[in-house]
Amino acid sequence: MAEMRVRGLSELARHLRGISGVNGSIMNRQISNVVRLHGIALNRRMVKNANFVKGYSTGDTRRSIRMELKDGGMTAVVKPSTDYSPYLEYGTRFMAAQPFVRPSFDVESQLFIEDLRKLIE
Repeated sequence: MAEMRVRGLSELARHLRGISGVNGSIMNRQISNVVRLHGIALNRRMVKNANFVKGYSTGDTRRSIRMELKDGGMTAVVKPSTDYSPYLEYGTRFMAAQPFVRPSFDVESQLFIEDLRKLIE
């Protein structure tokens, strides 16, 4: 499945420390809290969107969607673990796409960016 990375968090943290005068550990906790909250929201949104109406559906892909925090809480990885989830997302020549990852990511990434901008202001 696809992986999303947000680059520039160290620059963001440096900027936030500079404008607010707080130490780095407080800022890191605030950023990791935003990452965690949006990781949870992305997980919920992806599970909600993983409602497949075409063909045979057992719910395995929906149940396989998990969130994992990495890099001390600075990275949230949300993904399905079924081997065939890319076929559902992108389709095949025999099956139409039923996207559930990309639409969820598109909405949640905008909300994530807005929350990071609020930390700057």
